[in-house]
Formats: sequence, structure tokens, C-alpha cells
Amino acid sequence: MSKFVIPESELIINNDGTIFHLHIRPEEISDKIIVCGDPARVDMIAANFDSIEVSVTSREFHTVTGTYRGKRLTALSHGIGSDNIEIVLNELDALANIDFKTRTAKDEHKQLTIVRVGTSGGLQDNAPIGSFVSANYAIGFDGVLHFYADRDKVCDKGFEAEMERQLDWQIEGLKPYVVKAPQDMIDQFVSPGGVVPGATIACNGFYAPQGRRLRGALADPKLNDKIINFDYNGVKLTNFEMESSALAGLGAILGHRVLTICTIIAGRKSETMNTEYKGTIEGLVDMVLDRI
Repeated sequence: MSKFVIPESELIINNDGTIFHLHIRPEEISDKIIVCGDPARVDMIAANFDSIEVSVTSREFHTVTGTYRGKRLTALSHGIGSDNIEIVLNELDALANIDFKTRTAKDEHKQLTIVRVGTSGGLQDNAPIGSFVSANYAIGFDGVLHFYADRDKVCDKGFEAEMERQLDWQIEGLKPYVVKAPQDMIDQFVSPGGVVPGATIACNGFYAPQGRRLRGALADPKLNDKIINFDYNGVKLTNFEMESSALAGLGAILGHRVLTICTIIAGRKSETMNTEYKGTIEGLVDMVLDRI
């Protein structure tokens, strides 16, 4: 049986042999990747590298591959939002698992280890400003995963049903999805300590989707209170950000090890904010570099 050949319009390869958005070649990524939103943060991560072999910038996507204490690593920025994550995850998977010459999937699957380091707003007392919280459960308020046929295979349907019930879900046309992080990733990055095991909500916006009201009224003004009080078999919803769900869901569908760990910079319950968070994000990066 012949392999499916991916058309040029679906897998877009630039004339220089790089993939369309990231502008990097298959040999230019490691199988250990740290991703972040801010392109400038890639340089902060790469400043720890002992050597650099690749540095490429295309739009909001900045990629640096090098070595850190004998480990070959890639640092890559994805910009803001789950839509960007959908681009980055598919292109990283293509770089690892598609033969660019034949436009067919490789016979042997390469599994990537991808850790997102980011910032988020804390929702619980055990996730105060300055703490590190892992998305042991990644909860999508973004909708990306609903477009993938294998969505139900990687999601926790019981958790999802309980969210709809306890939150009295009122946002029309959108339902939350829930993906659990691989246990081996939790063991590698969370269990050694220093990280709060969390359940992270990824929203499709920064303001109303996270319950912030400026001039536009909220569709469900009580949603954040219900989120803070949610409890599913002892699991509380710990923090808001904008990327973890698509990363976890697509990673699971495509067969990769992925995890999001964020430092808390806003206390949504206490209505406090730390805009001087550079030191805490540097501490998070140091921890991930050590454990990856």
C-alpha cells in the first residue's frame, strides 16, 4: 500500500528547504525543546547554552539550537495564543516525522520532549505570585482540539463533564476540553519538588476569556468565582494562561512528551500583580534546563 503524499499546499516547504512559518530545517532542531511566548525570552534561555549552532527569526518565531552541559537543546518562541501553538506543534512534528523529499511520514516515529515556560495568573492560595505551577491537567477554553479527529482519545471526558456541570457552562459554541500530562513528564519535572502540581486553564484571549472586565461586559460574570471553587476529586483549577491546552492536546495526538510550567505573576483572587517578574522566569528556566 502506497504512502499518502502530502500536497504542497498542506506541507509548505520554502525554497531553501525550511518549513513555512518557523523557517528551520529538519536537522536544525533537537528532540529536547523549550518553548516560550516571547521571542526575546529565547535569547535569555540561549544565553545559558555552551555553544550555538542555529539562530533563526521568522515573524514571532525565534529558534536557537545549541548545547547546554552536554545536552543538545532547542529554544523556540511561539508568540501568544493556542492558534500559534497549533502552527508550532504541527511544524515541529513535521520536521521530526515527515520526509521533506518524499512528502510522506517516516516509518519510524521520533518523539519530542517539549516544555513550555511561561507566565500566568494564579487562582488558588497554594499558587501565589512567584510560585511555579505545572499543567498536570491542561484545560482548553480555546477550541483548537475540537478540529482533530482523535480529540476524544487524549481527553478526560469525566473531568470535562464535571467542568460543564460545576461551572454551569454558559459560553455558547465552545466547550472546555481536558488533557492530562504524561506521567513521566510529571515525574521528571514536577516530582523533584519546587513546582506546584496544577490544573491550568488556557484561554483564547487575555481579557474577557479570563474574566477581566474593562469596557466590554462579560457573558458570564460569575465564571471566575465558579472556577476558583471548582473541585474534581481533589483537583482544583490553579491558574490561567493561553497555550497549555493546545500544546498538551496536540502533543498527545502526535505522540510527543509535553508539559507547561508557568511562574505566577498575577493573583487573580487577590487582585495583585507583579510586573517585575524577570527573576522568577529566569529561575524557572534554570530549573527546566537542569531537568530536561
